[in-house]
Amino acid sequence: MEKAKQQKKSLLSLLGGSRTGEKKVTHYYDYSLVAVIILLTCFGLIMLYSTSSYLAEVQQGDDMFYFKKQALISAASIIGALVISRVDYHILTRFITLLYGMAIVLMMLVKTPLGITANGARRWLGVGESLSFQPAEIAKIAVIVCLPYMIVHMGKKVKTLKACMILAAMGGALALVAYIFTDNLSTAIIIFCITAGLIFVAHPNVKPFLIAGGAGLILIVILVLYLNATVDPATNENFRIQRILVWLHPEDFASGDGYQTIQALYAIGSGGLLGRGLGNSIQKLGSVPEAQNDMIFSIVCEELGILGGVMVLLLFAYLLYRLFFIAQNAPDMFGSLMAAGIFIHIALQVIFNIAVVVNLMPNTGITLPFISYGGTSIVFLMAEMGLALSISRQIKFQE
Repeated sequence: MEKAKQQKKSLLSLLGGSRTGEKKVTHYYDYSLVAVIILLTCFGLIMLYSTSSYLAEVQQGDDMFYFKKQALISAASIIGALVISRVDYHILTRFITLLYGMAIVLMMLVKTPLGITANGARRWLGVGESLSFQPAEIAKIAVIVCLPYMIVHMGKKVKTLKACMILAAMGGALALVAYIFTDNLSTAIIIFCITAGLIFVAHPNVKPFLIAGGAGLILIVILVLYLNATVDPATNENFRIQRILVWLHPEDFASGDGYQTIQALYAIGSGGLLGRGLGNSIQKLGSVPEAQNDMIFSIVCEELGILGGVMVLLLFAYLLYRLFFIAQNAPDMFGSLMAAGIFIHIALQVIFNIAVVVNLMPNTGITLPFISYGGTSIVFLMAEMGLALSISRQIKFQE
């Protein structure tokens, strides 16, 4: 009798279901997201070597100095992302308070003797520059994980003004600590924008956000016009106001603060439609300072042309499409909002970086995801990708 039951089950499984029409449920895994991550990372490594090889040879005596460090960290980070993708993301709900508190404490430690100064900024923790990281990157993950958890627990109350203010205060606190203790305004802006974006996604009414966004934009325009009309660049000592003035009139600061922007624009212009060819950039030979960091997109355009720049944007567009797909099909609101937070973060960094390179906004020092040089950036970006893949793994489809 038992043997007959087993044969019946085997037959039903071969037929794809039961006699009552039961459908087979399959788990989804976003291999397309994995592919675009690897493609962007490999492209980034190629461009990093092309951009940094000359200066690495001159300064370090090894043309692959930056490439080898980034390649090693990237490979380890991809493996780490794949490992994270196999862990149920719901386990994060047990560590919400710990993650939020750790982000705050680590950023505060930057002001202690544990903090490390590099390139004139004190934003790192660790032992020496070779074993250091930026704790502000943890704050980005904290806001991406903690706010969705709070929104889920608020339920329908999220549409109230009080709930929105609490969420804004939680995200704003991380942004404020990032600004005060790491003196990193660009990261603070990104953290606050992720906060605003998550509240916008969770809130059922769009109108208040449109009004607030429009009012904020008008205030920014008024402030910029006021600074342009009243501040004297010769006597101004605030470097952030100076950056706004350089953005408005980079040609007036071509030999000073505007030098990097002008040289980046020269690189883009000299590349034309098809570029000079991979490895043939002239501006990377020292004209564009720290070209392997936040200005690497200008070298991409110089060597591969506007067409190459467009291809990079298309790769990022596809990456964002996959994140949007995961957010739409996530099995629960917690996963959906986390995927939305990752989407907002990547989109903001890409937009801000390219806007700076083409001088559509003041210089912020924000890197281009997966392409710019930076170990801390790639590690935490891959952690976010691992979370997105973990969410995709929970998606179920009926066949």
